[in-house]
Amino acid sequence: MHEPRGPFIATTAHGRAAGGAAHADVRSYLTGFLLSAVLTFIPFALVMSGTAPAATVIPICVALGVAQIIVHLVYFLHMDGSSGQTWNTAAFVFTFVVVAILVAGSLWVMYHLDTNMMPGMMPTG
Repeated sequence: MHEPRGPFIATTAHGRAAGGAAHADVRSYLTGFLLSAVLTFIPFALVMSGTAPAATVIPICVALGVAQIIVHLVYFLHMDGSSGQTWNTAAFVFTFVVVAILVAGSLWVMYHLDTNMMPGMMPTG
């Protein structure tokens, strides 16, 4: 049996905590930080320089934002494909689905309110 690495943290022979979560080291955090900084700097530089049209910059910013979310999930929240992360992954997917339903429903309601409540389309009596 190994010695605990911190207060109340029992580890297994493979360097994982008893609950299945991997212990992060400084190198992992620095890699995540550097990737996050680069993924923040690129859209900032694109927007502030003004060299590309908005139709090009917006999809690039969205794609790099999604990449940054993935970097945060992997390097800081330690969500990976291990068996110990099954419930964390399921909770994350459930949260994502609920948020997507709320956003899509809100946009749908606002679109139909805008379409059905236009001043020119109201009957005058």
